[in-house]
Amino acid sequence: MDQWRIGDVKITRIVELQVTGGSRFILPQATREEIQAIGWMAPHFADADGRLIMSIHALIVETPDRRIMVDTCLGNDKVRAIPGWNMRHGPFLEDIAAAGYPRESIDTVLCTHLHVDHVGWNTMLVDGKWRPTFPNARYLIGAKEWEHWSSEDANQRRGDDIIGDSVRPIFDAGLADLVEMDHAVGDGVWLEPTPGHTPGHVSVRISSRGEDAIITGDCMHHPCQIARPQWSSAADSDADAARTTRLAFLERYADGPVLVIGTHFATPTAGHIARDGDVYRLDV
Repeated sequence: MDQWRIGDVKITRIVELQVTGGSRFILPQATREEIQAIGWMAPHFADADGRLIMSIHALIVETPDRRIMVDTCLGNDKVRAIPGWNMRHGPFLEDIAAAGYPRESIDTVLCTHLHVDHVGWNTMLVDGKWRPTFPNARYLIGAKEWEHWSSEDANQRRGDDIIGDSVRPIFDAGLADLVEMDHAVGDGVWLEPTPGHTPGHVSVRISSRGEDAIITGDCMHHPCQIARPQWSSAADSDADAARTTRLAFLERYADGPVLVIGTHFATPTAGHIARDGDVYRLDV
């Protein structure tokens, strides 16, 4: 568990899964040789052999008045195409409770987008049915994102019934709120549009007492895309738009005070973007 303070806001990272290697299906250009050529990748974000280290985690943003969970990882008991993600039985709920955030205490769930590893714990299996994991929360889902993924064609393309087991039950329970891509959550937390990875993808900005942070979502999957912003994720719905968004993000936050917290960045997960010649690096 890692924590950061941004003024009066506390951000807590709860890891569901961290892996070394096996991530080339997400970033096909990130060969071992290319990663080894980026000197600052090891030891935090790649091993000495150039294998990527990636994390799937939730970030709990605690303001004076709210407990916001940003993205809900993979979840348990769900049929998934990727073997390590299929029919998991992990201790995520026990881990968030041990960190001081039992599921009943979460009052807001915010999904940066509706991919499989960001919505899984939206629901849990109870008596053979998918029920909201966080019964006292409002689930904030981007209207543009929902419009895209709730279409029949989009669901057929993605294979697994991610919408059926992890998103529609939230609507059925009356807990979903469709929001715009620049929605103000409150207490110094708001959404920042970062489209491309998916049509309605957002990042999450936090500001309190003159301190600032941003949670990336998947506008960058791995810090190697800071050094090589032209590298696209195989999961991008629009690689050109995602690249444009990523370059604008890096330009906006380079050499500034905003703490960048990566949604899939391995420990130490957060740092500041700095210019590094013609590209950028993450200073941790």
